[in-house]
Amino acid sequence: MDIFEILGPVMVGPSSSHTAGAVRIGNMARTLLGEPPVTAHIGLHGSFAETGKGHGTDKALIAGLLGMKPDDMDIPVSFQIAQAQGLSFDFREVQLRDAHPNSVVMELVGNAGHTLKMQASSTGGGRIMVNQLDNIPVEFTGDYHTLVIHNQDDCGYIAEVTTELSKMQVNIANMRLCRHERGGEAIMVIETDQQVPPVAIQLLGELEGINKITYYEREDT
Repeated sequence: MDIFEILGPVMVGPSSSHTAGAVRIGNMARTLLGEPPVTAHIGLHGSFAETGKGHGTDKALIAGLLGMKPDDMDIPVSFQIAQAQGLSFDFREVQLRDAHPNSVVMELVGNAGHTLKMQASSTGGGRIMVNQLDNIPVEFTGDYHTLVIHNQDDCGYIAEVTTELSKMQVNIANMRLCRHERGGEAIMVIETDQQVPPVAIQLLGELEGINKITYYEREDT
């Protein structure tokens, strides 16, 4: 257990799970979308739906989508800022099978037309877990520098990606492979010890069979 787990994150309250974690989920979704969102349909599950409004979960999620961090003093007025910046959003209650009580589904459209569907949960102490991307099960926390690579499910692509990272002296801490079905689209989630240089991300994106690549840089805690 580290000092972060004991004391919790630096944040605007009242709750590390319902507020700080929600901000981090929203910020993660913005990063994975790859551009500022203009439309957000948000489904709240379990405790997020039942007590989230009182804890400011709704405002925290929107704050994260706007790019705020958990300690941003503008979190309580995120709705007004979203309106001023042209972000349209709505909330609904959803029932998710086998999901953490503090879970949310976000369906986003960005200002250049990109889309993202992300399911994530706030697991306590400001920590989060991304559970699904575009209906494909995944599992990562944002505690590492993280590459999310959408690729065709075929031979050789994993080897090409890991070889390029090795050339750039980037060490892989964890790696998870996810797919809908054999031969369809797959997702590589690669967590790294070092920051991934922009030139490496560019080279990976140019590899054959890579459909989309997104990079999440670990927050300082």
